[in-house]
Amino acid sequence: MQVALYARVSTTRQADNDLSIPDQLRQMREWAKANGHLVVQEFIEPGASATDDKRPVFQKMIQDALMKPASFEIIVIHSLSRFFRDGIEFGVYERKLARNKVKVVSITQPTSDDAGGEMMRRIINLFDEHQSKEISKHVSRTMKENARQGYFNGSRAPFGYCAASSGVAGSRGRQKKRLEIDNAEADVVRLIYRLYLNGLAGRELGVKEIAKYLTSQGYLARGKPWSIQKVHWTLSSTLYMGDYYFNVKDSKTQTTRPPEEWVKTQIPAIVDAATFEQVRLLRESRAPQSGVAIPKAMSSPVLLAGIIKCGICGHRMTLSTGKSGAYRYYKCTSRRAQGNHACTSKNLPMEKLDGIVLDRIANTVLQPERLQTLITELRLRIQSGKNNRQEVISELERQMKNTEERHNRLLEAIESGIIELDELTHRRAQQNKTAREALLIKIAEARSTPMPAEIEYLKPSQVDLFGKALRNKLLTKDSAVAKGYVNMLVDEVRVENDRATISGSFIALANVMHQMKMGTSKLVPTFIPNWCRLSDSN
Repeated sequence: MQVALYARVSTTRQADNDLSIPDQLRQMREWAKANGHLVVQEFIEPGASATDDKRPVFQKMIQDALMKPASFEIIVIHSLSRFFRDGIEFGVYERKLARNKVKVVSITQPTSDDAGGEMMRRIINLFDEHQSKEISKHVSRTMKENARQGYFNGSRAPFGYCAASSGVAGSRGRQKKRLEIDNAEADVVRLIYRLYLNGLAGRELGVKEIAKYLTSQGYLARGKPWSIQKVHWTLSSTLYMGDYYFNVKDSKTQTTRPPEEWVKTQIPAIVDAATFEQVRLLRESRAPQSGVAIPKAMSSPVLLAGIIKCGICGHRMTLSTGKSGAYRYYKCTSRRAQGNHACTSKNLPMEKLDGIVLDRIANTVLQPERLQTLITELRLRIQSGKNNRQEVISELERQMKNTEERHNRLLEAIESGIIELDELTHRRAQQNKTAREALLIKIAEARSTPMPAEIEYLKPSQVDLFGKALRNKLLTKDSAVAKGYVNMLVDEVRVENDRATISGSFIALANVMHQMKMGTSKLVPTFIPNWCRLSDSN
């Protein structure tokens, strides 16, 4: 019979330094020769766990085995754990292969093809799965203790550090490693912190400008240009002030574990704690807040930057100039990039349109009677949301309970042998799992409060005061202040021919009023100069 050999180890380190794969292949070849089989293919998987099927070589082998006709009749493995360490997944793939007349045979754990042999394979799979979990648990415990003692578990040190031998013996004769400062890289890290705090030549620098500056000056992140993400990570990671944490993320799900599961490892600091705290506070002050325009849009001198759109083609509109800058227009980005044939919209005089938008917001939306009507309707929505939210949550929790009960009954039926574990039951289990995750997301969304409850307690006089103060600021000659409020209140300005539609939302209005506490200096985003409502304070 024609057979294929499948050999696997769990990590690339094992593949590089271990003799397991050559030994597996030698034994399987000898078994095939002794039993009169012809080896037609060999599949070697270096560095892949058998707890799931996310293995490219494994999938290629399954694909070949399911061809019509199959490329081989038997998949030969050293032990069942080389094929799968998950009992359910093993059964699913075994049945899938059996339908195409392909068998899975272990040379060290032979079983018959009858019901007794199937039961024996299930028992072996259960033991393999249990052993895998136990090994994982003990490895995790050992690595956590290693981190507590100040040793580095990773293979590649973070930028600014190098993994140096500690002289203490570890597993398999290797020496344990500690993180030490790499002076050349540490100088670049300190430069990033200085640029963020002090700027360059009197000009403030954000993460994007710092990345551009480093690249232009020839500073590389281990051979690669600096990116916005890499600079941001460098400025926000506590390891640079000496607080390095292990066990932060789950390697399988890539989700962040609860902080109580993190293990702190003391390492030498590149920047002092005071500098790191200064940078943290500065980053927070520059971060966009809920309901507030993003700093990139705020930094533009164009009033409607980021919110004005072409009503004909749907693309954004941006600044365009004429007569060497003497005239300023809003122009559709589609026309600007592709030519006038791409859209039939017209250029819009910027100053004229800005004036119209500001006037409509100040004298229509924020007109006292109109504003009182909006706040009244907003209160009704908040109250209605309170009444309905608990009903929705209760219904979702009931659905969650039913889903979990169905899933548990299915697992009990499989374990007791009432129903057969096949592709259909496996798919059903996955559907239950997906349904449960979707319900968890819906419950979290239902429990969130979309609008600040404080709006309910605003007095009519406070609403009038808010509207009056905001109208004055929108119509002020200080374009930066006016722009700040426009971006907070307006979601979109859509222009089509001679008609402009200004859109906002109740949530945006609620967030603005929640942030703008009357009688304080918090009426504007942090990246606009503070102001007070009393004229003698301005």
